Amino acid sequence: MPVSNGTNGAMTPRPKVLIPEKVSPDGLALLSATLEVHERKGLSPEQLLEIIPDYDALIVRSETKVSAQLLNAAKRLKVVARAGVGVDNVDVETATKNGIVVVNSPSGNINAAAEHTIALMMAVARNVSEASASIKAGKWERSRLVGVELKGKTLAIVGLGKVGLTVARIAGGLGMHLIAYDPYANTSLAAAAAVTLLPDLASLLTAADFFTIHTPLIASTKGMISAAELATMKPAARILNVARGGMIDETALLDALSAGTIAGAGLDVFTSEPPGPDSPAARLIAHPKVVATPHLGASTVEAQENVSIDVCEQVLSILSGQLPRSAVNAPLILPEEYRTLQPFVSLVEKMGSLYTQHFASGARRPGGSGNFRTTFDLTYEGSLAGLNTTKPLFAALVKGILAPISSLDGLNVNIVNAELVAKERGILINENRSREDVEEKGYTSFVTLRARTRRTSSVPSSQERGTLSRQQSSAADVRQQQQQEDQVIQGFVSGNLPYISRLGRFSTNISPSGTLLICRNFDSCGRIGFVGSKLGKAGVNINLMTVAPVDAPAAEDGAEAERSSEALMILGVDRPVEDEVVRSLIGEEGVLEASVVTL
Repeated sequence: MPVSNGTNGAMTPRPKVLIPEKVSPDGLALLSATLEVHERKGLSPEQLLEIIPDYDALIVRSETKVSAQLLNAAKRLKVVARAGVGVDNVDVETATKNGIVVVNSPSGNINAAAEHTIALMMAVARNVSEASASIKAGKWERSRLVGVELKGKTLAIVGLGKVGLTVARIAGGLGMHLIAYDPYANTSLAAAAAVTLLPDLASLLTAADFFTIHTPLIASTKGMISAAELATMKPAARILNVARGGMIDETALLDALSAGTIAGAGLDVFTSEPPGPDSPAARLIAHPKVVATPHLGASTVEAQENVSIDVCEQVLSILSGQLPRSAVNAPLILPEEYRTLQPFVSLVEKMGSLYTQHFASGARRPGGSGNFRTTFDLTYEGSLAGLNTTKPLFAALVKGILAPISSLDGLNVNIVNAELVAKERGILINENRSREDVEEKGYTSFVTLRARTRRTSSVPSSQERGTLSRQQSSAADVRQQQQQEDQVIQGFVSGNLPYISRLGRFSTNISPSGTLLICRNFDSCGRIGFVGSKLGKAGVNINLMTVAPVDAPAAEDGAEAERSSEALMILGVDRPVEDEVVRSLIGEEGVLEASVVTL
């Protein structure tokens, strides 16, 4: 199997990508440079279900059905990429629960779909399909096949998104009057395209000479054009659908065409594809007033290339740990915000992992059992506070907090399912934004994680599975918890690298990477030598060392003065330190507490 070098120099398997449908050669070339690509066309649903557990990514078009059963079997799957606009062949809800990112290519085939709509409109207006069949049969029926012109006619558009707007601009150039219904339309763009927005679908139907649909197939659009709607249209009206089958009642449309209450239809999509024998769709295709094509809306050389490259680039990004660009089950992130967020995603994830391994670790003191707090404040200062979305940071924190706990069972925690995972495990995260200027501290942005004593629970053991268990506390326990100080970690990014600037009461400046041994001790002679000697005997090498002082002025009273004489000794080591060695460091000659974290 192809392999690549891992970060530690070891050889690691390449992520696997399954492609059961056609993808352009350029898209495949992008993937093949760093991933193991398997093209397996013609798989049955049973065959796909059998092999999907081996794959990290799945790239489909419209034929492959990505069902809940398939997604639940795909234990390694991180991304499903749909090379096209719609994702109605993907169970997005199940993908979200499983932390699988679903991406599409919302712009790659816009022009192709719009041009095909215009092509069908012209073909229906001028009887192109029937005339072609007639002349090929040796007939010459000019008088029977008289058509209508588009100039001066009213084009009614349902859905004024990117495709709808492109159709409007082309049709406007043909001299058509443009009206549309879309409660979410951009009024400025509509006005710029000379489109008049109407308040409801009923007004649109009665005014239409040509009627076209450009919306996704969802519960509110399924069957939106039925017998009742068709009955309100002009007898000379013609209806077009290059979006999705199922939005027009095919039986009702067939009846309207046969009764002459609708003049014609141009259809590229159907409820079932390909249509079954003698189905309403099959009878529509055979109707003389219908121009039909086999779902060719996106079938241009340029569109196929565009959507293939787009989704392949997104698969590469997601498998490398970057934020999704066009995810349908994750918030939209603008490119400029993406660049700002990316390094902080790594920082916040490491802060969460550092919290669990350092503050909630049971190896910090003899007999320690660890104390996992489940209420967190995450505060953004500086430029981060002005971003539209911080959900990637929320997700990074959940992933970081839970990753060191073995009860996740391989669950991929990410921007897609982080809120659901946190809720299931009883974790409350409050996100706060501070407009305070942090440039005087030398940073453009600053992040503070504060674990509060309210709603605490113990860290699950390695044998525990499922959600984090909550333990009932007595009134005395609650009072004791309230007396405990908040556990605080602060960090910033410099040169796109994350740094920790505060850990508990201590001020530091460390890059959170590799294996760290963190010791709290009195800042007095001999402590470093004691720890170094113990590690040397255990065969552990020290790569770096820093001492973090208390981040507060010394107090006058005895207890606080003693606390202010403490420091953190943070050692970068070349391997994990055994629990027995960690415990041997704790004592009068050594340190007060010790923990080992791997970041």
